[in-house]
Amino acid sequence: MYDPSQLRTFLAVAQTLSFTQAAKRLGLRQSTVSQHVRRLEDAAGRQLFARDTHSVELTEDGEAMLGFARRILEVHEQATAFFTGTRVRGRLRFGASEDFVLTRLPEILEGFRYDHPEVDLELTVELSGTLHEQLTAGKLDLVLAKRRPEDPRGELVWHDELVWIGADRLRLDPERPVPLIVYPPPGITRARALEALERQGRPWRIVCTSGSLNGLIAAARAGLGVMAHSRGLVPPGLFRVPDRAGLPELGKVDFVLVHGRRRPSAEDAANALATAVLTGGDRLHPRRPGGR
Repeated sequence: MYDPSQLRTFLAVAQTLSFTQAAKRLGLRQSTVSQHVRRLEDAAGRQLFARDTHSVELTEDGEAMLGFARRILEVHEQATAFFTGTRVRGRLRFGASEDFVLTRLPEILEGFRYDHPEVDLELTVELSGTLHEQLTAGKLDLVLAKRRPEDPRGELVWHDELVWIGADRLRLDPERPVPLIVYPPPGITRARALEALERQGRPWRIVCTSGSLNGLIAAARAGLGVMAHSRGLVPPGLFRVPDRAGLPELGKVDFVLVHGRRRPSAEDAANALATAVLTGGDRLHPRRPGGR
């Protein structure tokens, strides 16, 4: 009833909330993406996206289709591997940024391990900037992380907005420097936060530095200051700082998959894991309000 190619297109649009970005990810024309979505909606008999000239959003039926599409494609991949007799093997060095510590990435990795038991998966969790450095140095085969604004590399997983977050009770004094909770260099969100405040001419001071997301969350929940974070990944117990605080806009951020130098022994495994991440991307991007 449901064409796998149409389901893949649906997932790409659902994760990027953009027909243009989905087309780039899949290597298709935008008209083809629109056609796939229209045919899937015809097959389901339901509207999956609410779209106009400015935005694309999932409908309630579209949210339901996310889980079905992911499971159908997972079974499809399993059946293909079984009947073609292909077995993915090798050592795969995979890097994931700290942003995904509190998401359901472990579920994706667990499913990958189940489907490909002969892959020796080595996981590194680090800052996005550090992961890109390790990838360039040939120490990783595949990275899931934020992309630097000047870096064109990577396959888009989703496009998001960076926002200021903090404890619900936090109140900023406009007469005092902004208290910042940040990753150490070369953290990408750290650089974006400092650049935005410098452009605004707003004084700041660092009140907490930690390479661990849990460390930053603990400081923020304690009301020590504010931190820049992806709007779609705001941790429980923290809230978006209201506009009346006068903090500068932080702009958009891309989460991408980037392949490293091709190693024949890891290429098939890297491609398989990339497919698993892209197929299960809705597990990484919780669709809930990210603040006030």
